[in-house]
Amino acid sequence: MPSSQMDAVLAELRRRQAAAAYAPEQSLAEVRAGFTPADARHPIPDDVRVTEVSAGGVTAYWLEAPEVDAGRILLFLHGGGFQLGSLASDGELAARIGRASGMRVLFLVYRLAPEHPFPAALDDVRAAYSWLLSEEHVAPSSLALAGDSAGGGLAVSLLVASRDASVPLPAAALLMSPTVDLTSSGDSMTERVEQDPISTPELLRSLASDYLAGADPRSPLASPLFAPLAGLPPLLIQVGTADLLLSDAERLAQAASTAGVDVQLEVGEGLPHVYQLNSGTPEAAEAVDRAGRFLRQWVG
Repeated sequence: MPSSQMDAVLAELRRRQAAAAYAPEQSLAEVRAGFTPADARHPIPDDVRVTEVSAGGVTAYWLEAPEVDAGRILLFLHGGGFQLGSLASDGELAARIGRASGMRVLFLVYRLAPEHPFPAALDDVRAAYSWLLSEEHVAPSSLALAGDSAGGGLAVSLLVASRDASVPLPAAALLMSPTVDLTSSGDSMTERVEQDPISTPELLRSLASDYLAGADPRSPLASPLFAPLAGLPPLLIQVGTADLLLSDAERLAQAASTAGVDVQLEVGEGLPHVYQLNSGTPEAAEAVDRAGRFLRQWVG
């Protein structure tokens, strides 16, 4: 069962979800500026050094906590339905995972839909990954991916695209509530509607439609659940049961395991979408601690 701290988070998320039904319509710029996927916006700690960089032509930020190994790199891909998300919304989580894993983080600011539909975001991710390998000379064995929600889906798409192009794969990937099926065909899309305090099926379908802009939702690089998964590196998948994307995570874990991939699936009872964002809850702290151990095991 959720802790008292997580219960407070869930109450705030439900209050916000109910209020949204009566809120005046906002522009996309306003929605982006106020996007807060957790209970609140948690700032990047003052002891984390933040440095802007161009990663293969894509804006990114190095996040470096004290005493991390600068030679071990975590490419972090934020969530937000391919339409929202930024350093302000996800940077604290990225920095926290970097600290737990002892890794330097590259936080990527990929292009967003609807202005830049599929495959623009994936193109940016591939460009940044290529930059890490060829320009920064990071060894694949010292490199990992992490992504939440849409970013988790992009991470799997990057793995599939890199494997198919014979590009060396990173050592591991951390996937938090990954979006890997843009057809919305998972059972949890209907079975978890009452439990999910953040999303609705209508919202997720709208975000997917804006991202795809007419592309086939079953395209393996848009919905990597439908891609062959053999040959991917070890995966840690974390998800909560109060999440419409629960089935995405479960089916991805099953498909990857069947394909011979080393997969760990962690399912948190009663926890919401990307619950790791909610800094200050024991569930988030424990999940990030496990993620740190996983990354330390496999990377570098």
